Amino acid sequence: MIDFLYSIDVSVFYFINHSISNPVFDKFFVFITEVKHWYLVYIILLGISIVYGGRTGRIAAAGAIILITISDQFSSFTLKDLFARIRPCNVLPDVRDLTGCSDSYSFPSSHAVNNFAIFIFYTRIYPNLKWVLLISAFLVSLSRVYIGRHYPSDITGGAIIGMAIGYGVSSLALLTDKYFKNKYRVNIPVE
Repeated sequence: MIDFLYSIDVSVFYFINHSISNPVFDKFFVFITEVKHWYLVYIILLGISIVYGGRTGRIAAAGAIILITISDQFSSFTLKDLFARIRPCNVLPDVRDLTGCSDSYSFPSSHAVNNFAIFIFYTRIYPNLKWVLLISAFLVSLSRVYIGRHYPSDITGGAIIGMAIGYGVSSLALLTDKYFKNKYRVNIPVE
């Protein structure tokens, strides 16, 4: 059964890495896979939360910083070492490696963990951001397969882990916001 699932993973990997490849996607996915390009978007999101979001926005910004610290450290330094899965660009023949292969492990994709964690976190606090953050998380995650760095199952596993972490941290942020709403509620006596 494991061999069958691995063969599906490899087939989907080659479909994304080879079959849909073209010069436009090459430039697009290499650009969005770079951390410095999508971190800027999240820094702007944090700034907007702090400046325009009031107490809820400040709680969301603090929660997002805590969230990314937890999700990134957990995926990069705990789970990758635990699973020790070799990257496809180091194992499979004829991989289109567009950014240079890394010696670090493959499962889970930290890009997927972090982006899906932010997706769930901010969607629970600001539901109107759902589609923008989902599309962003999906495209950044897909880029990791396209450039040859991850198997599709690394992305799927990373998305599930990230959503679980995002749900947990957003639950704490929402409880914190509710606590402060109740603590500082102004009670106007009824005459």
